[in-house]
Amino acid sequence: MTTIAPPGTGGRTGRAGPRAGGHHRTGHRGTRSAPGSGLLFVLPFLLVFALFMVWPLAQGLWMSLTDSSLALRDTAFVGFANYAEAFGDPDVWSSLGNTVFFTVVSSVPLVLIALVMALLVHTGLAGQWAWRLAFFAPYLLPVTVVTLIWTWLYQPDIGLANQLLGTFGLGPVGWLSDEAVAMWSIAALTVWWTAGFNFLLYLAALQSLPSAYDEAAALDGAGAWRRLWSITLPQLRRTTALVAMLQVLASLKVFDQIYILTKGGPNGSTRPVLEYVYDVGFTGYRLGYASAVSYLFFALVIVVSLVQLRLFRRED
Repeated sequence: MTTIAPPGTGGRTGRAGPRAGGHHRTGHRGTRSAPGSGLLFVLPFLLVFALFMVWPLAQGLWMSLTDSSLALRDTAFVGFANYAEAFGDPDVWSSLGNTVFFTVVSSVPLVLIALVMALLVHTGLAGQWAWRLAFFAPYLLPVTVVTLIWTWLYQPDIGLANQLLGTFGLGPVGWLSDEAVAMWSIAALTVWWTAGFNFLLYLAALQSLPSAYDEAAALDGAGAWRRLWSITLPQLRRTTALVAMLQVLASLKVFDQIYILTKGGPNGSTRPVLEYVYDVGFTGYRLGYASAVSYLFFALVIVVSLVQLRLFRRED
């Protein structure tokens, strides 16, 4: 007769269980990967990365140290002469000033407006699907379509912008022909076009926040504004840091909408650094000098990124 033994005694009576401190045989030997086998999985990525990232960066850095030109076949090594010329070039500094100005006047509203749009949708605004579509749809449009729409809006004679000003008794404005207004006009276009991406980031963050804090504050008698300033916004600090960093980097690299709308005009008042690099390299045929300017701008972007990371980590 077979009896049931208590756990740990080996299952059936008369059959010993595993010895204390002994090894239990599993029926198969443990497999051990060969050294360097993981490299085979990442090798395709490394090859593509080296071909399309590392090699162009190294080639561009070498080109910045030469007098390479589209008009001349022979090139000579000039060292840091291109960099020295770039530091003394007033066009470089003016285009850099335009880039910084655009970054400031576009990044701040792009963060604030996106936050307001996300809060409106998150608080249960009627017809949420329509508001979400309206807020995000412009971001899906290509830059050529966006600039075409706003070119007609900014037309001095028949444009909608000046027509609205006329209804209030105001004179027409040269939205793209006035040096004092052109960059502001491009910034307004950029805010309308790209705010939808930041809106999605904020909306996702709001939907992931725990509701316990807000409900507890409501039970204690805190109003909607008090809960917003004391509970919701502090919890969005990391998201705001991410949105601000991404937006600053995107604004520093502005090129498409400015080149299509104004080509840097009027009188270079809207020309960013990247357009100056394009003009020097492909219009002036000075590839070596254009590469030097681009690498100086690349170093500036790296410095701005590191400063932002340090500030956000200090706040955390």
